[in-house]
Amino acid sequence: MKPPDFVRFGRAICCDLEQARRREWWMGNGLGGYAGGTIAQCLTRRYHGLLITPAHPPLGRLLVFAKADATLHDQGRKWPLFTNCWGSGAIEPQGLIHIESFRLDGSMPVWRFAIGDLVVEQCICLEPKQETVCVAWRLAHAMERPVHLGVDLLVNCRSHHGETHQWEFTPEIEGGENHISITHGGGRALHFHTHDGQLFRKRQWIVDFDLPRERERGLPDRDSHLCAAHMRLPLGTEWNGVIATTKAGSEDGFRPSCAEMLDRRRAHDTAGLMMVTQWTQELCDAPGWVHQLVIAADSFPIVRPVPAKERKEGTEEPDRHAERGESIIAGYPWFGDWGRDTMIALPGLTLTTGRYASARNILAAFAGFVDRGMLPNMFPDDGGQPQYNTADGALWYFEAWMAYIAASHDTAALREIYPLLCEMIDWHVRGTRHGICADPNDGLLRAGEPGVQLTWMDAKLGGWVVTPRQGKPVEINALWFNALECMAKFSRLLEKDPEIFETLAKRTHAGFTRFLKAAGGLYDVLDGPEGNDESVRPNQILAVTLRYSPLSPEAQAQVVADVKRHLLTSYGLRSLAPEHPAYRGHYQGGVWERDSAYHQGPVWSWLLPQYALAEYRVTGNAELAQSRLAPIRDHLLDAGLGTISEIFDGEPPHAPRGAPSQAWSVACVLEAWVKLERARAVATESTDKQEE
Repeated sequence: MKPPDFVRFGRAICCDLEQARRREWWMGNGLGGYAGGTIAQCLTRRYHGLLITPAHPPLGRLLVFAKADATLHDQGRKWPLFTNCWGSGAIEPQGLIHIESFRLDGSMPVWRFAIGDLVVEQCICLEPKQETVCVAWRLAHAMERPVHLGVDLLVNCRSHHGETHQWEFTPEIEGGENHISITHGGGRALHFHTHDGQLFRKRQWIVDFDLPRERERGLPDRDSHLCAAHMRLPLGTEWNGVIATTKAGSEDGFRPSCAEMLDRRRAHDTAGLMMVTQWTQELCDAPGWVHQLVIAADSFPIVRPVPAKERKEGTEEPDRHAERGESIIAGYPWFGDWGRDTMIALPGLTLTTGRYASARNILAAFAGFVDRGMLPNMFPDDGGQPQYNTADGALWYFEAWMAYIAASHDTAALREIYPLLCEMIDWHVRGTRHGICADPNDGLLRAGEPGVQLTWMDAKLGGWVVTPRQGKPVEINALWFNALECMAKFSRLLEKDPEIFETLAKRTHAGFTRFLKAAGGLYDVLDGPEGNDESVRPNQILAVTLRYSPLSPEAQAQVVADVKRHLLTSYGLRSLAPEHPAYRGHYQGGVWERDSAYHQGPVWSWLLPQYALAEYRVTGNAELAQSRLAPIRDHLLDAGLGTISEIFDGEPPHAPRGAPSQAWSVACVLEAWVKLERARAVATESTDKQEE
């Protein structure tokens, strides 16, 4: 099976600067590193670059290779194949006018430039599980006359979040001909290699790059990069170019060819797609946009070091699961791996795609970070200690385990983790950090204290928590009930006494009726500092979609109707009903404006599949529910190509905002599409039997 030929554009998009620079490609390497840019090949974000690598794997990411600006030379004539936008407002050069087409070949961006009788293709790929990128070119048709490229290689060594200060980056530039190394401050070197080209050392700062997407976000909008080398590359019909790597020892022995690297990446994408379609029958005949999501799903799982475990207790055997930890990057380009996001995304990224070993490794890795019954919310970019400020991360951990066991039937893994899961429940019953504790009166989970954001609605500005939700949040308690039912199920699977979990679940189930509003739908928070919160938010939908719902069928239908009436859009659910006085329909401006609006109206795409599954649960109409996902197809051709944005404006036309590639957005849509396709097939089979 070949990767889908789904993301493809012609001159109408590629040669239009506004259209071409708003469409971005992103690619991960499985180590926390990534590459990203625009169709126009101009920079619009501080995060754009050809190689961004982690200083503290998998985080602390540094931009080390920014651009490869190529100019085509033919018998004294020359044409730029790149575009740069400058702080003055100038667009020079405008190489995008020569782009005949752009497409994604699996995960790899491919350009086709046409100038007279010359047709040049360019491709970029990251080597899986390596800090290595290849930028390659070739002629689409053989030419009788010699043609070559001149390519300027622009480098840096700053945080991908940061700004460039020229005086802080004064690297040593050594080598020549086929290999050049750039070393700064005794750190890891960046190595350039070419097989058929010639490399020449340079030291020229290119300043005043304009970054319009940063300006939109109220952040510094200028950047500079050092041109550290120039490459002369003869063009033929085989792929050739430059390989950049931080691989130690590569100055001596690292000599892959561009063609080999591109073939390996293409084989990697193809093998992943074939494995998924063989494992998940529903994906065999899935439309191209769903196959493109399968490719996108591969960019989020990463390798993560886990706390060292010397030996299994009472044995000389090392803990095999501690040898290779895995996690999930929450989104590109700026997110790290978050506990909550990882557990929500895990089923769609790993179980739907048949990657059971990865699912097990991720669950085992986070087991090593559990503390006082809690999962870490996030890992700091500087490699510091994980932060434990989430009330739902641990509860999603139970659902992730339930999904894994249901798919894999791995009772050996369940038996190993069961004592830790019991301990986590115990911590929640008797109380852990930030006031998280089960109320003995109604069985509901209370969470929160002043100045701390604990739910997924976690925006905070200084000491101001924008959506504090202190008290008993509705989705936290839906997750709490679900976790207790999961533990009862686990206990029965392992032939252990489930009574304690059944008793707790029964009490919570009874207490959950307090969330029901007379007018329909659910309170967002109970027993808060100002009483019960009647705000219409999407959190209530999880009380319908989770594996074990605490609601009656009638109450589930009321929730779906309430959410549909106030929150449903083409791309997801609004985070607050437009009728609320605090509603913000647009996510724009500086940090203060954006963060204060983050959960006060913008649409969250990970909640669209939650709504679709909830609608199916109350109507039984899988075709209708699956149709809710259809607008995502068009979105895959808009912002982050082949992937799904984090959020959208609450008001039409619902412009994409936030991170252009978000893990739980991709994962939840993929998981829901497969579940609903399976339900559609069952319904069709049942109808056929009745007709017979």
